[in-house]
Amino acid sequence: MMKFNLISFVLCFSIVSLNIVAAQKKTINEKIDSVFRLMTLEEKIGQLNQYNDDWRATGPTTVDNDKVNQIRKGQVGSLLNSLGTERIKSWQNIAMESRLKIPLLFGQDVVHGYKTTFPIPLAEAASWDLEAMELSARIAAIEASAAGINWTFAPMVDITRDPRWGRVMEGAGEDTYLGSKIAYTRIKGFQGKKLGELNSLMACAKHFAAYGAAIGGRDYNSVDMSDRMLWETYLPPFKTAVDAGVATFMNAFNDINGVPATGNKYLQRDILKGKWAFKGFVVSDWGSIGEMVNHGNVKNDYEAALSAITAGSDMDMESRNYKNNLAKLVKDKKIPIALIDDAVKRILKKKFELGLFDDPFRYCNAEREQAALNNPDHPKVARAIAAKSIVLLKNQDQLLPLSKNTKTIAFIGPLVKSLRQNKGFWDVDVPGVDSNFIVSQWEGLQNKISGNTTLLYAKGCDIEGNNTEGFTEAVEIAKQSDVVILSIGERRDMSGEAKSRSNINIPGVQEDLLKVLLATGKPVVVLINAGRPLVFTTVNDAHAILYTWWLGSEAGNAIADVLFGDYNPSAKLPITFPLSVGQIPIYYNHFNTGRPAKNDNNHNYNSSYTDLSIYPKYEFGFGLSYTTFEYSDIHLSKKKMKINEKIEVSLTIANTGKYNGEEIVQLYIRDKVGSIIRPVKELKDFTKIKLNAGESKPIKFYIDKEKISFYNQKLQWQAEPGEFELMIGASSSDIRLRGEFELIR
Repeated sequence: MMKFNLISFVLCFSIVSLNIVAAQKKTINEKIDSVFRLMTLEEKIGQLNQYNDDWRATGPTTVDNDKVNQIRKGQVGSLLNSLGTERIKSWQNIAMESRLKIPLLFGQDVVHGYKTTFPIPLAEAASWDLEAMELSARIAAIEASAAGINWTFAPMVDITRDPRWGRVMEGAGEDTYLGSKIAYTRIKGFQGKKLGELNSLMACAKHFAAYGAAIGGRDYNSVDMSDRMLWETYLPPFKTAVDAGVATFMNAFNDINGVPATGNKYLQRDILKGKWAFKGFVVSDWGSIGEMVNHGNVKNDYEAALSAITAGSDMDMESRNYKNNLAKLVKDKKIPIALIDDAVKRILKKKFELGLFDDPFRYCNAEREQAALNNPDHPKVARAIAAKSIVLLKNQDQLLPLSKNTKTIAFIGPLVKSLRQNKGFWDVDVPGVDSNFIVSQWEGLQNKISGNTTLLYAKGCDIEGNNTEGFTEAVEIAKQSDVVILSIGERRDMSGEAKSRSNINIPGVQEDLLKVLLATGKPVVVLINAGRPLVFTTVNDAHAILYTWWLGSEAGNAIADVLFGDYNPSAKLPITFPLSVGQIPIYYNHFNTGRPAKNDNNHNYNSSYTDLSIYPKYEFGFGLSYTTFEYSDIHLSKKKMKINEKIEVSLTIANTGKYNGEEIVQLYIRDKVGSIIRPVKELKDFTKIKLNAGESKPIKFYIDKEKISFYNQKLQWQAEPGEFELMIGASSSDIRLRGEFELIR
């Protein structure tokens, strides 16, 4: 009897083991099918439905007191704006009470950090440091995933040429090549080695497409452009996102050429899921499905749902149009159920890849959360990246770097002692974490100066308003000092979503404060804190100008590192700074026109203004250093190139100054004659090189057909035989070396 039981046990154990092995060997598609075939139409539609959490909103919210019950019935596939493992676990517990126990996805705008806040994306783009940007995204993913989140609505890869648009702070600036490189880098940082690792987030390329070209720089506004411009300038970063393996896309609020992006079949079905073969899923932007009614493209919510699902929008964020209308659309035979099935399978696939079906609570470990949020290495990385993002715009008489033994420093301005302002827009209010971990600019200087230095403070004025009562105190402490540091700019929430501005001058009386400080005769260093390029006048008269953007939780330490020379600034502008709002849109890679403007005062009958220069205040790629760099010895391996050949371009960069430093060497190309007119120059490569004082190094670039191809009138990507001009320099205007080559048949 004992022997029989033992044999039975062994046989049963073997069968169970074989079943486990067989289950483990199932492909993702087989696993999806095993769930999918059990789902009702109502449960399928539930997977396409995303709700906002109850206590935090990043858009107009629908009050819904039945949310818990809907999750319990399997009518919700995802939540956004749920923060912390405790809260996320509570929501997932409710999902596990549903019939099929399909886990929820948890999304969050982790745009430039979770607890550890890094510079806003536009500032990071100024570093041109791809490794640094990947690392900041990696740390953001580590912290956010440890807090229960598995999906970030980043990166924003929209190209923009209009700083009036508030969301310029969220992207990589005006250039398609640089923007594409940064898109790839940040996606790799967020997603890590592969989805499903516990330190990985699903990334989301947004906003598809051309949101950054909103007319007048007004958020949510229409976009009108040629298909060639769309393909050549605005789509490439999104194609790069697909190549990087991005998990999800988010469509845009805007209409493009008369069709809302949310219901745009050409964008989503034909290009993204068709030509590019994107296998992830597309989420709407907040309420954008319902907003198609406002666009005037559909009559009601029923038609909006029809348009969006037909076009390829898989998940409805917060509009409830899918929940309320898809079943009826199927019943009315307006859509085939295959459209819903495809969307559901795309979403289920990501849930399987994240491992949520194996363990719905795998991202909800409180101990791991605390360890990640308190990792002492994360602030060190944030500090280094913040320093890399500061742009030196002016340094008259080499005022900077300051000596740590300066006797008396007056630190003045409305942003000197701010904490949260330094985090910028899209920072995350992490539960249980106050603002004390943020390093103010005041604290950063205190940490840096020697015991022999006296640091004086006056607020001077507010960011906005006309009150000048604080000027007197500011002037008095300035007179007592050896040098004045003035910290001015925007509030953190003056740039971001729904923060478009027609006037992008430095607000309030802050430049008036600078004027009275300059009148003291003391040398003045200006720090400009902003989320976009600002227009300024009096600031031009300061002795030194640092564009500090919004640098994140280590802002104060990073600014002090640059002010006192522990880090030599290396950043270059990723977007053109206009001289006046009247120049906008202004960007470096414009066309020449049939009557090019002349670099003189003759404005007659050429493409210029009669009352304003056409040249910017600071051009794309501009940024100074405490040292100087010399470019020399350019050599092209050949002057004629066939279509499948490459040209090697070699040159030498030398640090001819007194400080160790980094230089961002930029390569531009101009196609002299094309079947479609070509820009005056286009960035086609760059490298960041570190040189000690007196050191020189050789650099090599390579030119192939991809670097000289463009979309012709038939939207074919091709390189045309002809002559090309090669330009290498320190900015788009500061060209140090030139060469020419020819593409031959």
